[in-house]
Amino acid sequence: MKIIKTDSLDFKKEFDVLLQRGAMDIKGVSKIVGEILQEIKKEGDSALLEQIARFDRWSPKEARELIVSEEAMQKAYESIDDDLRAVLKISYERIEAYHKKLMPRTWIDEEANGSLLGQKVTAVERAGLYIPGGKAAYPSSLLMNFIPAKVAGVEEIIVCTPTPDNEINELLLAACHLCGVKKVFKVGGASAIAALAYGTQSIPKVDVITGPGNIFVATAKKLVYGEVNIDMIAGPSEIGILADADAKVDYIAMDLLSQAEHDEMASSILITPSLELAEAVSLQVESYLETLSRREIAKKSIDSRGAIIVTGDMSEAIDLMNKIAPEHLEVMVAEPMELLDAIKHAGAIFLGENTPEPIGDYIAGPNHTLPTGGTARFYSPLSVEHFLKKSSIISMSKKGIRELGEACAMIAHTEGLTAHEQSVRLRIEK
Repeated sequence: MKIIKTDSLDFKKEFDVLLQRGAMDIKGVSKIVGEILQEIKKEGDSALLEQIARFDRWSPKEARELIVSEEAMQKAYESIDDDLRAVLKISYERIEAYHKKLMPRTWIDEEANGSLLGQKVTAVERAGLYIPGGKAAYPSSLLMNFIPAKVAGVEEIIVCTPTPDNEINELLLAACHLCGVKKVFKVGGASAIAALAYGTQSIPKVDVITGPGNIFVATAKKLVYGEVNIDMIAGPSEIGILADADAKVDYIAMDLLSQAEHDEMASSILITPSLELAEAVSLQVESYLETLSRREIAKKSIDSRGAIIVTGDMSEAIDLMNKIAPEHLEVMVAEPMELLDAIKHAGAIFLGENTPEPIGDYIAGPNHTLPTGGTARFYSPLSVEHFLKKSSIISMSKKGIRELGEACAMIAHTEGLTAHEQSVRLRIEK
């Protein structure tokens, strides 16, 4: 694994490459995706059926073939191993408990003059969840997207998942039954995003779309934003690790690989003041690579997008990690809580050597749908907030409008808005 020292002549150039790791060629696929969106916007189900035949290698004759029955979900759930069913329930319960704690509240405060100010929190009426499918099975993605929507109080939750060759993953269906999903459609890619954003004869238009996907899905979500809300534009998975000289080499090496095995474009970055640790981790990564079932994918990721940065001290390490703003950040130092205040940008922060990133992927409780590619500087993890909207509440008493009305009218007059001014003066002059 490549080791870079911050005092080397090429460091700035190599670090700038790491900062660009999240760049996706959205421009390169925008024309294709735009055409897909417009076809479905204009033609609805007929375009949807044609696109499935074009991209997913099966040819549904009518839209009802896209619907997964609740019976199929129940059958899948009943067929899985009892132990797996039990751990999925544990995951569900922990995710639900965590997201319930995130719920904002409706509130109204009364001022001394009798006026009322507050905020009303309301769930969107309909949410669309995009869940990757095909050969890969991601029941955890279903849990992480569905549960916060349910906790938020969304009335109707619709799931879309791709089914190449008309094959749907049974484990995903089992998770759908556990969650209580009522509507699942066998639609993937940009086609699914278009159907959810614009609606078709069989798939209703939603208010918000969440869930991970490839560059075509990410581009589609970007293009429909404004027609609907979205969670974020997510790219390949990534991990950053801050470690001191005493951190466990084997833990770090395997945790770096836990992201590398996701995708050839995934990024795994260790930053440490210890050259000795850096060299030991680099060797251990190469050794562990040979034991992985997805070693070819992991190796390409580590070779092309992995790095170990050796700094002068921990302060410099933290500064560089804040610039990277990783999706996942593990803090493997003697006293991790002492660094928490200094960490400004990360999707999820894993404190201490006993907190590997995968615990957050599946069962800890916080959401694993996280900002990537440095967007943790301004994006937050998926949560109930993505399925809620807020309305301001204002109710002025007669005393309140008289106390504030003159100031309000003056501002309106200054801006040249006569009707605004008179709207207030009519009330304070009576």
